[in-house]
Amino acid sequence: MNADNGPKNNLIAIASGKGGVGKTWFSVTLAHSLALMGRKVLLFDGDLGLANIDIQLGLMPKHDVGEAIAGKARLSRCIERFDTGKFDVLAGRSGSGSLATLPPPRIERLSRELTAIAGMYDHVLIDLGAGVDRTVQSLAATAGRTLLLVNDEPTSLTDGYAFLKLGWQSHPDMWIDIVVNSAETLEKGRGTYDKLEKSANAFLKRAPGLMGVIRRDNRVRDAIRAQTPLISRSPTSDAAADVEKIAQKLG
Repeated sequence: MNADNGPKNNLIAIASGKGGVGKTWFSVTLAHSLALMGRKVLLFDGDLGLANIDIQLGLMPKHDVGEAIAGKARLSRCIERFDTGKFDVLAGRSGSGSLATLPPPRIERLSRELTAIAGMYDHVLIDLGAGVDRTVQSLAATAGRTLLLVNDEPTSLTDGYAFLKLGWQSHPDMWIDIVVNSAETLEKGRGTYDKLEKSANAFLKRAPGLMGVIRRDNRVRDAIRAQTPLISRSPTSDAAADVEKIAQKLG
C-alpha cells in the first residue's frame, strides 16, 4: 500500500490480532535496530492496562503513561532513557484495567500529545495491545503506518484479517503492512503472508504489503528471559538480522 507523506509518518503502530505472537519483543528489537542506525527513537507502551515493555527491558520507570492519563503529569515528562538500547521509553502501567477502557476524549488527548512529541523524534513506535478493540484501533489511527504482526497459526491469521477489516472500515486510509514472525524459513514466512493477502484481496478488495519475515530463533526467548535486547545479547542471530532488514526499510 502507498500513503501520502505527512507529519504522522514517523509514528509507527505495531499491532497483532491476537496475543502471543511476539509483538512487544519485536517493538523493542525494532526500536533498538533503528537507534543503532543513528535514529532518534521513542518506544511508547500503548498496551494500556497490560503494559510490559519495562519488564522486557528490566526497567523500573519513575513515571508512566498512567500519570499523564490521570492528568498528574504531561506525557513528555514521563519519557525515560533506556541507555543500553540508546532509545527513549514511555512506559505503561501493568495491571491497570481502567486504562484499557479509556473514554474517547481521553484517548484523543493522549493521541494529540503523542503526535506533538513525535516531532522531536525520527521514529515513534507504538506497541499496541493485542486484539481489535476500540482503544487499539484509535491508537493505530494516530499513526502514519501500522505494522501488523502475524505467525502461521490459523488463529493469528484469522485475527490478523479481523484487524485489517475493522481497521479499514473505520479508517480507510490506514496504512498497514504485515510482518510475519517466528517463521520456520523465509520462504514459509512468505507463504504465510500469501494466505493473508489472498483472503484480504478476495473479501476486502485490497491487501496489505509485506514488510518482512522474521525467522524462528531460540535466542529470542533467551533474550526475553534475560530481560536484555536481542541485538545486545545475540547480535548475530537470524531474528536480529531479520529485524534489522525491516529497520533499514523504515530507515
